[in-house]
Amino acid sequence: MRCAVSWVCYNILMNILVVGNVLKDVYLNIDTRVEQMEVDKNGTPWLDLGFDASEHYFFSRNSSLGGAAVSLEVLAKMGLRCSVVGSDVHMTTDGLTSELPAETYRYILIADSKVSYLAPSTHKITEFVSPAEPVNYIFVDRSAELDDENVAKIEKYLDASSSTGLVLYAQHPNSPHMRKLLARANLVFLEDNRGKLEPPQALVSAGIKESSVVWLSETELRCQGAVERISLQRVDMVTHLSAYSVAAATIFGGFVLGHTVAETLALARANVEHAKLDSSLDMDAMQELAANTTSKPDLELVAASLVLPGKGILAADESGGSIKKKFAGMNIPDTYETRRDYRNIFFTTPDIEKYLTGVILFDETAHQHADNGQTYVEYLTSRRIIPGIKVDQGLEKIKDSPETYTKGLDGLAGRLANYYAEGLRFAKWRAAFEIHLSTDGKMITPTVQAVAKNCEDLAEYARLCQAANIVPIVEPEVVYSGYYPIASSALATGYILDTLFAELKKAGVNLRACILKVNMVLAGKDFPHQSTPTEVGRVTSEVLRMHVPEDLAGVVFLSGGQTPEQATANLAAIVREGPFPWPVTFSFARALQDPALYTWAGDNKKTSQAQEAFMARLVADAEALSTQ
Repeated sequence: MRCAVSWVCYNILMNILVVGNVLKDVYLNIDTRVEQMEVDKNGTPWLDLGFDASEHYFFSRNSSLGGAAVSLEVLAKMGLRCSVVGSDVHMTTDGLTSELPAETYRYILIADSKVSYLAPSTHKITEFVSPAEPVNYIFVDRSAELDDENVAKIEKYLDASSSTGLVLYAQHPNSPHMRKLLARANLVFLEDNRGKLEPPQALVSAGIKESSVVWLSETELRCQGAVERISLQRVDMVTHLSAYSVAAATIFGGFVLGHTVAETLALARANVEHAKLDSSLDMDAMQELAANTTSKPDLELVAASLVLPGKGILAADESGGSIKKKFAGMNIPDTYETRRDYRNIFFTTPDIEKYLTGVILFDETAHQHADNGQTYVEYLTSRRIIPGIKVDQGLEKIKDSPETYTKGLDGLAGRLANYYAEGLRFAKWRAAFEIHLSTDGKMITPTVQAVAKNCEDLAEYARLCQAANIVPIVEPEVVYSGYYPIASSALATGYILDTLFAELKKAGVNLRACILKVNMVLAGKDFPHQSTPTEVGRVTSEVLRMHVPEDLAGVVFLSGGQTPEQATANLAAIVREGPFPWPVTFSFARALQDPALYTWAGDNKKTSQAQEAFMARLVADAEALSTQ
């Protein structure tokens, strides 16, 4: 018997046998300040474990039943009758219980938000015992360790019970044991962490239809063209070990209960994102969350996550023309590969997730791949860094004027929808304003007309972003180059901000889900009296307090042509003027990237040195944020 996942079985009294190992997951949150950590040549800290838990220091120590017990709990909470083969684990009102000691201990180590695993080198073979009562489905769990003998027992049982279906979590689909069961499976779960979605040869040979395959990864669930993006932001339970089991069991249970593919994936997303260490959601809670969120992110939460304390946003979104100029000045060939290698320096630097909440990408970069085969969108997401995208299409002269407006509104709604589907969760749009003064010091530009045009477009862009479930970053930049005093910068910046927020309000933009990226207020680069950090901190904070609404999600500063050291010093001076009504952080481009670029200079042998230069700037800017 085989059917696609369009099966409908409304009988919730059916019996399910879970085949797998019940594990004991012990979570240890290690204090690296006290532990003796060894650092290897790549700067990665390692803990030398004996392993005697009494010798180590923990913030917390928790445990739960894992492996096949996770699948049993999920299915039981969905109202399905189930048991684990050869185990006494069962559900009570207090949760999972077992009278026998766990067969396997698996230590899950959490240190400075990084998760590692210690598991026995020899896994216990899963013993299949024919159930005393007939079962409707055999569910081979992710934790199952099967040999030929036990696979033969499962096949023999299926031969004798033609009404029993087989659901298979094929963690290693090309292994000999899995190959024997694939041809009999009604539903197959596969893991996809490389963005390939290519069926293993074993599935092709077994004749498994695409409609009977569910793909699982740490960022999405996919079946029959339906996709649910998932976000795993916690380390209390949702390591990939548990997340995959929760997702697979929920999807299986949803199909058994007669839900559509889209409904089932939505239930699984809700369960994975909200389950706790020792408890998944019941059916009512899953349905309520799935219906209320419909797989769309909480824009206010995404915006707040982008401006977390002590972290900033990397602007790696230079256009092709900007990169070309940079490379030409250093005799670096401007090719697809060199541009990819350049971006790769920053994205693969170890520990950047400690200092970055998000990265703004250029369209080309968003579709390039990391060394492990993932797109950079997927790769950054896997590092718990939110990927964003530059969506404006550059500056254009206003007719009969030396001033500019920003192109890109045509077709923007469609592009945003595509970017959302690709996993991008915020966007950026830049408008540029140059200050020119008359001989008597009066401001000639920016003009009222240019400010109005650019702010209207920024507001329309922000409205379209939020309609597409993408957080907008609005960037009205007073360009640093020019001959003008700090007072002129304050006057222009304040007027632009007043106009911008009036337009945002008119457009119905939710400011709690919107971020302002703004210039620091300082004298033009060509002005003889350059602003000191103290002046920049005082005047910038005054302008922001006077002209930025308090309900804005956050303010991030651009570096705007300042040297890396200058941008960091001015950022620290602004932060010292706090606290502010909104979070304040950085979103630098050249001030973060230039030291690495000059170190790399197109030579991939110097990538590690370039990453060290990049990390030094990240650490300096993070320290600047702590000066308040």
